[in-house]
Amino acid sequence: MRRRLSILTVACLLGVAVAHAAPPDVVRIGVLNDMNGPFADQSGRGSVVAAQMAAEEFAGQSGGLTVQILSADHQNKPDVGAQIAREWVDRQGVSAIADAVNSAVGLAVNQVMADRHRTFIATNVGTSDLTGKFCQPTTVQWTMDTYALANTIVRATIPQGGDSWYFISFDYALGAALERDATAAIASLHGKVVGSIKHPIGTTDFSSYLLRAQSSGARVVALADTGTDLTNVVKQAAEFGVVKKQMLAGLFTQIVDVDAIGLQAAQGMLVTEAFYWDLNDATRAFARRFAQRFNNRVPTANQAGVYSSVLAYLNAVKAAGTIEGEKVVAQMESAPIQDALFGTVTVRKDGRAVHDMYTFKVKAPAESKSRWDVYQRIATTPGAQAFRPLDQGGCKLVRP
Repeated sequence: MRRRLSILTVACLLGVAVAHAAPPDVVRIGVLNDMNGPFADQSGRGSVVAAQMAAEEFAGQSGGLTVQILSADHQNKPDVGAQIAREWVDRQGVSAIADAVNSAVGLAVNQVMADRHRTFIATNVGTSDLTGKFCQPTTVQWTMDTYALANTIVRATIPQGGDSWYFISFDYALGAALERDATAAIASLHGKVVGSIKHPIGTTDFSSYLLRAQSSGARVVALADTGTDLTNVVKQAAEFGVVKKQMLAGLFTQIVDVDAIGLQAAQGMLVTEAFYWDLNDATRAFARRFAQRFNNRVPTANQAGVYSSVLAYLNAVKAAGTIEGEKVVAQMESAPIQDALFGTVTVRKDGRAVHDMYTFKVKAPAESKSRWDVYQRIATTPGAQAFRPLDQGGCKLVRP
């Protein structure tokens, strides 16, 4: 056993020279995300459970491949994430890394995996630059990105009279990308942005930000943040009565955020998601299985994305007969993927996985039948309309 592990480690260190070899008997996938910080509920340990579920489902058709799932906390630090990625690939024989959840960390890991010709399943990296100017032939961005989140909710909101916007945004890569992509969508639909303000991650007092948003006269107050910061700002927005006079749009909101906020404060808020557990029979069945293994909690879009993308990756490894990142991603691009949770998924040349996106309105307490019954669907945006056109991202892999 020691000799086998030693051979595998040496092979990984050889990089390009072994990239064309058949996959080892054991395929190792690392789930790298925020386990204890502001994004832990969205991804965290639930993403590890989702990856394990995908590995177990794949086992019945693996053709002899054994899958091992590793996990680590990058602490939302790009240097820590990059170091873990290097350690995993170079010393532990990891063939793919999934999740990432933080945009800055994701961009760092993106380069590490490309240099080593291994696959980055960037399931929950938000920045659309990942499949734009930083695209790599070894990366697939699965669940969502800032363009799709922003574009989808703008398309659903402007027809309802939300033609003027004010942004309260994270002062880091994710917030900047969300605001940029939403602004472009607003302009394309003849709306306008009347102002914006940025806040550092970990802000607890949003009173001054909300007062500026209210005084702006904007019909939509857009929140370009997520996690605990989003929870704090929505709770305070309810105290300020924002929803009574303006639309409140969470550009990057997930079901655990709504649960943490509570329907009393979150009711009426508009959100965009790539997945909701109560969409159809398949999503409900997956949610039941997930809840049995994860504290009776339904899966977030992030966690559902990890399940689907890891399963798609494993099927591609089997079909391609290699763990070389470029060939595995090319296999994923070769034909539409029929996924139980996201429907038909098409992986484009820039690495963007395209599927339908949804806009929901958060229910009032009286409308909800259970803890996780929180959304009313108001619009479905086809993937071709939700995601950035292939020729507009600046990806070097896309021919003019």
